[in-house]
Amino acid sequence: MNFEVLAGDPASPVILHVPHSSRAVVESGLLVGGFELADELDHLTDAHTDLIAARAAGAAVRRPWQFVNRLSRLVVDPERFPDDSEEMLRAGMGPVYTRGYAGRHLRDGDDPLLLKEFFFPYAEAMTSLVAERLAATGRAVIVDVHSYPTVRLPYELHGDGPRPPVCLGTDSVHTPEWLIAAARAAFGDVGLDSPFAGCYVPSTFWRTKPEVASLMVEIRRDRYMSEPGGEPTSGLATVAAAHAVLIDAVP
Repeated sequence: MNFEVLAGDPASPVILHVPHSSRAVVESGLLVGGFELADELDHLTDAHTDLIAARAAGAAVRRPWQFVNRLSRLVVDPERFPDDSEEMLRAGMGPVYTRGYAGRHLRDGDDPLLLKEFFFPYAEAMTSLVAERLAATGRAVIVDVHSYPTVRLPYELHGDGPRPPVCLGTDSVHTPEWLIAAARAAFGDVGLDSPFAGCYVPSTFWRTKPEVASLMVEIRRDRYMSEPGGEPTSGLATVAAAHAVLIDAVP
């Protein structure tokens, strides 16, 4: 299975979504290997964010649910949509990447088989988990666990703004003010929607179910690891503890 659902407290509405932590690449039509593939993985993987989520879940008073991608975003990126914005498709970074972080040629074109085998089952499973939390608790709160590089990468189309220690990606419908306030209290020095904006909500609930709240948490990588693609540092414990504080702040 290309993803894993780790059960939390039945009464918890919180889902820690970890889409970009894996370096695992299956046979998927990639035209690069060796050093070039390792270089792409070093720069595009949100390294150790699965570990951050696991430690945060273990430290929280009420254990959240976890939805973890076990394949690299170089296979499919579950946070893109087939009808995603034209600019990301032009950049070659839609659901199936044809270009890498600096424009490197990765594939000749989109592969419908990858969408069928990996993308759509992932989306359906995440949709089901959100629906289950809604049914059980009356709402769902998605905390999207990401990281981003200290220095802007070429693929960042809007990366010329601030690069705070923690970037919070928000949405006008799905990110309530109390959730932003809770994240500010948990993480301290944060910025909003720069260099990355928005947050993940399954398309079934997008802009139709405000009971589904979502917040993207982008940790600048120098806070917790050696860049690019290196080992975690002592800062990982601090980052994980802050995530646990955020989880516990959900009423």
